[in-house]
Parts: sequence; C-alpha cells; structure tokens
Amino acid sequence: MSSEEDRLALALGRALVQTWGELPQDIQHTIFERAVTADQDAAAGSAIRDKLAVFLHDRHPRTA
Repeated sequence: MSSEEDRLALALGRALVQTWGELPQDIQHTIFERAVTADQDAAAGSAIRDKLAVFLHDRHPRTA
C-alpha cells in the first residue's frame, strides 16, 4: 500500500472501532475474522486474534 492508502485505511479502521458496538453481530464476526486473517503471517493469527478480542472488548463490553 502507498502511504496515502495506509492513511485512508487507518482512518477507516478508526471509524470502525468507534462504531463497532453499533454493528450487527454477524457483521462484527465477519470483520473480526477478516482482520485476523488479513495478516500474511499465519503464525501470528492466534496472537492477533486474542489481542484484537481484548482490544474490542475493552472499548465495547457488549461484544464479549
């Protein structure tokens, strides 16, 4: 990605985090799974899964 694409993706990601709790659960699940698999390093998948779950739960407790 170019630096401009990175900037846009970061802005979109921040907006997603802010509205996460308002999204339907099936949409949350789909986005969560895609985020986990987006990293090319398969070995990091389980580590990022746990960190992402804690990150979202800390900001939106109803997503537990």
